Amino acid sequence: MNTSSRRYLVCFFACAFLVLASVSAMNYRVDPYLLHQWDSPLLQRLRPTNEKLSAWGKTYAVARYRPAIIYIGNSRTEMGMPTRAQATFPDKSVFNSAVSGASLGDAIRLAEHAAKVSRIETMVWGVDAPTFSLDLGSARVEDGLTGADNAFFARRALLNLKRGLTVDMTQDSLRILGGSFGDVCLSSLALFGQRDETCVISRMKGWGGAAHAIPLRLQEFGDGEGPTPPSTPALDASIGKLCQGSMRLRMYINPTHALTMDVLHWRGKWDAMQAWQRGLVQLVERHRKQGCDVRLYDFSGFNSVTTDPIPLASGKSEMRYYWEVSHYRDNVGRMILARLFGGDIVPPADFGVELSNANVDAHHAAMRAARERYHVEHAQETAYVQQVLNGPRIPH
Repeated sequence: MNTSSRRYLVCFFACAFLVLASVSAMNYRVDPYLLHQWDSPLLQRLRPTNEKLSAWGKTYAVARYRPAIIYIGNSRTEMGMPTRAQATFPDKSVFNSAVSGASLGDAIRLAEHAAKVSRIETMVWGVDAPTFSLDLGSARVEDGLTGADNAFFARRALLNLKRGLTVDMTQDSLRILGGSFGDVCLSSLALFGQRDETCVISRMKGWGGAAHAIPLRLQEFGDGEGPTPPSTPALDASIGKLCQGSMRLRMYINPTHALTMDVLHWRGKWDAMQAWQRGLVQLVERHRKQGCDVRLYDFSGFNSVTTDPIPLASGKSEMRYYWEVSHYRDNVGRMILARLFGGDIVPPADFGVELSNANVDAHHAAMRAARERYHVEHAQETAYVQQVLNGPRIPH
């Protein structure tokens, strides 16, 4: 290779490096997805309703904020569990680390990360059968996002710079600089991890309201691959790690609408769901006997909250307790906290049952009886569920 060729290659690679470094630095500085922000003015920047790379921002924020109270779970917990909960946790720092699209495997990573980077006093963990899987969910909680070693923030900075080389991040940075990124709602980080209701309302309008969103949510719930066999042992091992400290762990089964439970019935998944619950009870009881402060509550089924009339039956465009049948509002979340910890709210007597070996069989029998009553008393909704399940697939 002659001198001119070498000079050309050196110039080419130097220019390429400068371009890439500039792009990465711009994306790191603009930070369109708030990957490394906490208590910064950027959190107040309005953004589109679709929150990209939420797990990146939340794992970083937890390490900086180091809350005493943490919520873990998927979008149901993220949307429904309130972080402004002074009646339940007075003078305590609360953060909602649940992430939309999180599987059980994702939730385990988020829970163990929080326990490593902060002195967690209370962890509230929402679970449900369809997402009870170890597969990496759409939340994309990658291993590199978590950890507690001394080099965590340096490692995250390098990871964020690397992420800054992607086309989508560059495009969104340029949209921000050009003023066309979208100014709809706040990031969940601005609300200590809870999803901004303005985001939810905007997306609901985009779907055409609850009535149009319900069929898709019912199909999604029925399609969920969980509970998968390896998941319970993985949760067992994770709880063993979490219980090594003095943490108080409260697990709860999400109060998705009664129609979602009916979906499991009509899809032939009811027995698997109840076997899964029984396995959770045995797991929790075993850890309690070993000295762990862990309890399990079931808010699902057919109760006065989960049977909230849908628009088809009520004639109203909105529901009292739900955004649609999969995601509950934070008025339900406040009732969950009241059942778990007490407080100034009195939840309905039939909403939330602490499960144990002593009562799980009776609880399951009561759920089956309530399901049959629901079929009789809500024949219109029952027929609607079967119509949705037997009808054409709704594109996402």
